[in-house]
Amino acid sequence: MSSGRGSVRAVAASLLDALFPKRCAGCGSGPWPFCARCRSELVVLSPPWCERCGAPAPRSTVACRDCPPDPIAIARAPFGFDGPIRRAVHRLKFGGWRAVADALAGAMVEAWADVPWTPSAVTWVPLSRDRLAARGYDQARALARAVAPRIGAPALPLLRRIGDPGPQARRGAAARREAMRGMFAAEEAPGRVVLVDDVLTTGATGGACAATLLAAGAETVGLLTAARAVSSARRPRPILGHGPASGSVVAPGYGSPAVDASRGRSDPRKPTLGR
Repeated sequence: MSSGRGSVRAVAASLLDALFPKRCAGCGSGPWPFCARCRSELVVLSPPWCERCGAPAPRSTVACRDCPPDPIAIARAPFGFDGPIRRAVHRLKFGGWRAVADALAGAMVEAWADVPWTPSAVTWVPLSRDRLAARGYDQARALARAVAPRIGAPALPLLRRIGDPGPQARRGAAARREAMRGMFAAEEAPGRVVLVDDVLTTGATGGACAATLLAAGAETVGLLTAARAVSSARRPRPILGHGPASGSVVAPGYGSPAVDASRGRSDPRKPTLGR
């Protein structure tokens, strides 16, 4: 029964996308993918940062207290999980806005650009069967399939979920890691794998997936997400200023710079969001 409801929701969402113009993924009313106001509130992550996990830092460092578990060799995300990006991810995850995956993919790939290895495959953190049935599709799979052609590697379903520990939001990092132990399986994993998910918080889920991929033969695993949680003490300021409406945001031609992770100063790099 839940599978039927999920399928109906997925079909309905696709029909709405076809019949009505896309709306701002941040506020739901402005132009796609983000209106000028929402663009001005985006928290873009850029150096100086932790070179391993991409967390904002006063100066570049090789590792930090926010790094995910050891099985993840490197992690990147273009945005802080706050404001318009939080709302956009929730629309992708719970509202059936699949087009958000395409809109975020360009920025995700740009965030990955400094990683010094060529991936063999892109895969994703899979949902449990019940959650997939309820939602109608897997948001991490949608992101991975949008990222893969841009990053130049095939999107492969390397992982399967064999358990579901339930909601993780109220668990601490250690409890999350323990809850995710043994939740995934993989038959075989090639070379260097980019693991895609929507948000990096503690990295417990990504770490469990990475450990599984390494045990299945992967040489190394990197985690690429649309956003990451950033502690308030280390959170960079949002983008400043408003730009004209367009099909991409924080992109060339906008005049809205990315933000230095420690000082809030202009950075010429501008993660591209959708077109």
